[in-house]
Amino acid sequence: MTFAEQVIEYHFSIDPNWTLPDGISILYPYGEKDVQNVFVEFYSKYFNDHNKRYFLFGINPGRFGAGVTGIPFTDPKTLEKECTIYNGFQKKNELSSIFVYDFINALGGPREFYTHFYITSLCPLGFIKDEKNYNYYDDKKLYTAVEQKIIDNINSQKVFGCHEKVAFSMGKGKNFQYFKKLNGTYRFFKEIVPLPHPRWVMQYRLKSKGEHVLTYKNELKKALD
Repeated sequence: MTFAEQVIEYHFSIDPNWTLPDGISILYPYGEKDVQNVFVEFYSKYFNDHNKRYFLFGINPGRFGAGVTGIPFTDPKTLEKECTIYNGFQKKNELSSIFVYDFINALGGPREFYTHFYITSLCPLGFIKDEKNYNYYDDKKLYTAVEQKIIDNINSQKVFGCHEKVAFSMGKGKNFQYFKKLNGTYRFFKEIVPLPHPRWVMQYRLKSKGEHVLTYKNELKKALD
């Protein structure tokens, strides 16, 4: 199976019937036909090979990016503009998606970038609480409920074809802390390199966005050297 076929098969086989703490609901886009169509088109376009890739791990899907398209950090507007994959979703930008495609373009654009790198999340499904995005680490009970899902998610995706010498955490705070701790126990990768989370950059460090794009470019290029 190609890298793309493995990604598609895995994500479409995720069972969303998770037991979660009260007040928290699951964000599961893969049951929608429109999502399935763009998901297949995207991965078939950029991952239709047997190449190994370096993995970048976000937190979990959010409502306006992967929660709509199924594709990490790729909102409907970006999917059309940057990847030329036309879709019927409402054309809204998600802040993280803007930043991610800034550094993707700094590394040669989607075709070149995705030849070498694969973006995913530690937790394969996202969460909603009080009609807002919720992260797997925002609640100890939630993390306890999904920890094994995260472990299984990493192991399941590694077999797609990954370079194990280094993986990247998209988030230098709690996402990195949890990932580093799990990696210390399970030895998924030899090294975890933390990078600033795209949302954090866009929300709190917008004036220095170019510096953070350069940080991504330099750290990811090191992996290729």
